[in-house]
Amino acid sequence: MEKFKTLISTYVPLPIENVDTDQIIPARFLKATTREGFGDNLFADWRYDKDGTPKADFVLNNPTYSGEILVAGKNFGSGSSREHAAWAIGGYGFKAVVSSFFADIFKNNALNNGVLPVVVTTEFLAEIFASVNKDPKATLTIDLEKQTITNNATGKSESFEINPYKKECLVNGLDDIDYLLSKREQIEQYEKKHTF
Repeated sequence: MEKFKTLISTYVPLPIENVDTDQIIPARFLKATTREGFGDNLFADWRYDKDGTPKADFVLNNPTYSGEILVAGKNFGSGSSREHAAWAIGGYGFKAVVSSFFADIFKNNALNNGVLPVVVTTEFLAEIFASVNKDPKATLTIDLEKQTITNNATGKSESFEINPYKKECLVNGLDDIDYLLSKREQIEQYEKKHTF
């Protein structure tokens, strides 16, 4: 995984509440067992007509908006526990998702796949949406080490919570296996001291 420290980016607004994992990546795309290509099908039913034509009114098809941050409405990632939803978001190029609430399983899947879920207050989320509506080139700064998110249009910041273990993994670009391998020496020393 890539190391995640500070991200400054424009962002894509998706002010829709209760977006579930079937909307993020429809079930018909779950046959694959590797992550490749999932970004192409992110929000497929919202992005494309049945014949594959992009829908002009969907935000991902609007060239006005771009960036490595998706800002979504409350209760993002509810529904089934499919890890493919996190694969699709990361595969599209998003490094972070901002919302006022995430479903727990989605949140964990995102962290396990190098996508940072940032929980903000309802008021701060509304301010972020207002900023991008005023200026599509508005940016956010997400500082993982300090655990802060800043709306650069207003200068306002909020702190966010993250599991310390997952934070260490993201900052160092490690998945769970990489993390264990990075602790190999300490594990071997522990085993030597505790051998019966």
